[in-house]
Amino acid sequence: MDSLNRMATELVDEAIDFADELTIDVHALEGDAAVLDFGVEVPGAVEAGMLLAEIQTAGLATVQSTMDTISGAPLNHVELSTDHPALALLCSQKGGWELAADGFEALGSGPARALVAEEEAFERIGYREDADFAVLALETDELPDEAVASQVAERTGVPETGVFLPSFATASVTGSVVAAARAAELAVFRLAELGFDPVSVLSASGRAPVAPVAGDEATAMARTTDALAYGSEVHLTVDESFDRFDEVPSVAAREYGEPLEGVFEDVDWDFAELPVELFGPAAVTIDVVGGDTHVVGETSENVLAESFGL
Repeated sequence: MDSLNRMATELVDEAIDFADELTIDVHALEGDAAVLDFGVEVPGAVEAGMLLAEIQTAGLATVQSTMDTISGAPLNHVELSTDHPALALLCSQKGGWELAADGFEALGSGPARALVAEEEAFERIGYREDADFAVLALETDELPDEAVASQVAERTGVPETGVFLPSFATASVTGSVVAAARAAELAVFRLAELGFDPVSVLSASGRAPVAPVAGDEATAMARTTDALAYGSEVHLTVDESFDRFDEVPSVAAREYGEPLEGVFEDVDWDFAELPVELFGPAAVTIDVVGGDTHVVGETSENVLAESFGL
């Protein structure tokens, strides 16, 4: 298998080649790093969001959109499947790089994280890579500048000419699509946090509704989290049993039972004050090869309808 960053770069090249069709903008910074605006100063788009989810997973996942209803309202859903969950979801897709440079802040996801490999998941999985390219997707409401590209280049050991920064706001069409594609990642990450070996997850598929685009970042964060905590469905295949499968789903539907914007406001949007169990998928089926099938959690259409204004 080629490096995650090289595989992601091939998809970035595709995005650049079809920028007009995807309704994204491409900007070259002073050091020739490339910024791809997937939904910051442009509204974003469904196809752009699905391609960005592929970029975030370094091409190791299949992403597609489907239609379904919530409380009788037809809504777009995004489904993501991968046979390489540890690499695609934890070593690539997960938002694990909290980036700050000269007043700019963003949450970074994508395979550039594997070039730094400071997160615990990389040690557990035993993965780190060196590459000539670094692809870091930035969740932010402003486009990154030269200082950001310079910091990414320095930390990854990649020349600025090889740095690619796809960027999107949570409050964009792309942001809602990318969030919906995270259901499987949340389940695998939650399992790993509980002590399960992520390499023992053989395949992962997840689906979640695409939240209506909010008018501000805070509301968008709450809605997209609701989409996952109350509306996502995940299927995992694993090769060993575990006595804590029932702790994988979000406790939101059980513990709070209301849209999470109010919950976030109660802690002044300090996510560190919230239980980590909140940030999980709603409903999960876990098939143990040669063993039992565990079905845990549940979705809540009523809460989603209230959150989405349906």
